[in-house]
Amino acid sequence: MKAIVYRQHGGPEVLALEDRPVPEPGSGEVRVKVHFSGVNPTDWKSRAEGSPLPDGQRGQVPNQDGSGVIDAIGEGVPSGRLGERVWIWEAAWQRADGTAQEFLVLPQQQAVTLPDHASYELGASLGIPALTAHRCLTVADAGPDRLGPGALADRTVLVAGGAGAVGNAAIQLARWAGATIVTTVSGPQKAALARAAGAHHVVNYRDTDAAAAIRAVAPGGVDIIVEVSPVVNAALDLAVAAPNAVVAGYASTGDDPLALPVRELMFANLRWQGVLVYTVPAAAKTAAVADVAAAVADGALRAGEEAGLPLHRFRLEQMQEAHAAVQNNAVGKVIVEVTAP
Repeated sequence: MKAIVYRQHGGPEVLALEDRPVPEPGSGEVRVKVHFSGVNPTDWKSRAEGSPLPDGQRGQVPNQDGSGVIDAIGEGVPSGRLGERVWIWEAAWQRADGTAQEFLVLPQQQAVTLPDHASYELGASLGIPALTAHRCLTVADAGPDRLGPGALADRTVLVAGGAGAVGNAAIQLARWAGATIVTTVSGPQKAALARAAGAHHVVNYRDTDAAAAIRAVAPGGVDIIVEVSPVVNAALDLAVAAPNAVVAGYASTGDDPLALPVRELMFANLRWQGVLVYTVPAAAKTAAVADVAAAVADGALRAGEEAGLPLHRFRLEQMQEAHAAVQNNAVGKVIVEVTAP
């Protein structure tokens, strides 16, 4: 089978196409014939300067997310899973095998049913973005800790960077859960994408007073802030947060310190919450996977420009270009066709 492998950290040029034996599933595992591999920022960051690489010469196959069909099962896996369409999450987390290969073996719980109405492209776009968005939307003190229709009714959610992959998933999940959604963007193109995703109010922070615009539609403040840039947006978040609000920050451009006025936080009972999807509590991860699967089944999570998430397609042998596109902040979702559906 064909696989993309790297054996040292570095730029996209360290990614190489290789031939490997087709793996066999062990107990509790499934083998997925991968149709699409999704590329996330953490994928290129792990390649560039991540954790130590696996021992020996086997190397690391990149990319956490993907989609495909289960074509073999190990002992203890129900026979009915053979031929099942699935989406894959965290394939490469603390493992040497990501989704950038034609066949992938992994624990069966990491291959989740993909309904017939959902495309493989959507399946490869879920994973890290959707699970991250779910966590950001479920860490408020007043709950909820699960998402579903009505779970966020009467809540106002601010999504910073609504045109990004996590922002897009947060808008769609919050809309499914009944929230009022405000999002900030940097220009007209991204504003159109955020509206397509389902945002009720879109604020271009480059041509308006963002705090005033957000307060105009949420006079009492926003309850949950899904934050892509906690350091840069700290003052804005503080200005628009409702009492008892939570700011859930899931990204960072470096190690810049975050300075917050303690007294204001105390009086308003505000909380800043860090979110790294890989290390959230196991129960929260299980709940997120189940809720994202339910949202997909309901048709509430979509992909493509019409859903505010343009797809940038590459072939397996173009993995270097795919990683470079994400590293260069492509707007939308980068997916790689591994084998034709």
